[in-house]
Formats: sequence, C-alpha cells, structure tokens
Amino acid sequence: QVQLVESGGGLVQAGGSLRLSCSASGSIFRIGAMAWYRQAPGKQRDLVAVISRGGGTNYADSVKGRFTISRDNAKTTVLLQMNSLKPEDTAVYSCNAVDRTYGNNYWGQGTQVTVSS
Repeated sequence: QVQLVESGGGLVQAGGSLRLSCSASGSIFRIGAMAWYRQAPGKQRDLVAVISRGGGTNYADSVKGRFTISRDNAKTTVLLQMNSLKPEDTAVYSCNAVDRTYGNNYWGQGTQVTVSS
C-alpha cells in the first residue's frame, strides 16, 4: 500500500502563487508516475500535471506555462508550483500515484486551493 499526504493549499489572490506538496509513504517502490488532479464544484476531476518515474512531464493546456510539476530523486515527494493563479484554478487538488506493476491508483485526501479575483 501507498499513502499520499498533500499540503500547501490555501487562499490566494489572482496572480499569486502557491506550491503544493505530496509526500508518499509505505510501499514507495511500487510508485511509477505521479500526478496532480483537480476538481472544481460541480465539475469532473481533471488531470493537471503528470510526471513519470523518469522525470518526463505533461500538463493540461489550461496550466501550461504557469504550473510546474517536479519530483525528488527519492521519488517520494512531488511538488506542484502554481504561478499566475486565476480564479478558475479554484478547486480541490489531489495527488495521485500509479502502481508501476499492477496499475492501481493511490490518492491523497485533497487540498483546497481558492483563488480570489
């Protein structure tokens, strides 16, 4: 099993920055790709950014050039640096990790990000 704990959410004005952190524990050797998703009220959960075990990244079009995902060498922590935040970025952000052998998905509890206009 893998446990994920997020931190770093909060309230920020439009144009501001926040950094989210997700720490993994447990069977960390099982972790392949890690990602951040977000879900706004009344909307589906969407992929924000993903980083592979090898460091390759991919971003949703809506956050390209503003958000940066990174991962530590131990593969246990993934960060999401969010700059130039917009009110439409307001959502619950959740960390995700994929089991590289079986494809299971692990999720954190989520952290609220609120961007005021």
